[in-house]
Amino acid sequence: MRAVVQRVSQASVTVDGTVVGAIDGPGLLVLLGVTHDDTSEKAAALAAKIWTLRILHDERSAADEQAPILAVSQFTLYADTRKGRRPSWSAAAPGPVSEPLYNSFCTALENLGAKVERGVFGAHMDVALVNDGPVTLILEA
Repeated sequence: MRAVVQRVSQASVTVDGTVVGAIDGPGLLVLLGVTHDDTSEKAAALAAKIWTLRILHDERSAADEQAPILAVSQFTLYADTRKGRRPSWSAAAPGPVSEPLYNSFCTALENLGAKVERGVFGAHMDVALVNDGPVTLILEA
């Protein structure tokens, strides 16, 4: 499981002209990719790591600040670009595997106390954000 975590002052996801998820204050935008050997245990561990990661102002975590999280599935995080000019997506888990794990990740965050906004799995999404810092991290589980 791979996540790109960005500290944001605001972020939103729009699908077909409708905002489906948004955070309007300081928080985190998480782009989440799932690969074939990922499990719900990995999803829970990654959720806990992100929730307690001290990357907000004054070395505070989202848990400390009760900061919202916008979680967006993104299979392209597992692109393989080593050969040629066309990325291979073979390392990304297919939808029937990755969608339940994306949902497990979001649920794990909610069970920890996070307010989680979500994108729409498998949809074409327009993601808007104001990266605060900028602070952007890549985490793997």
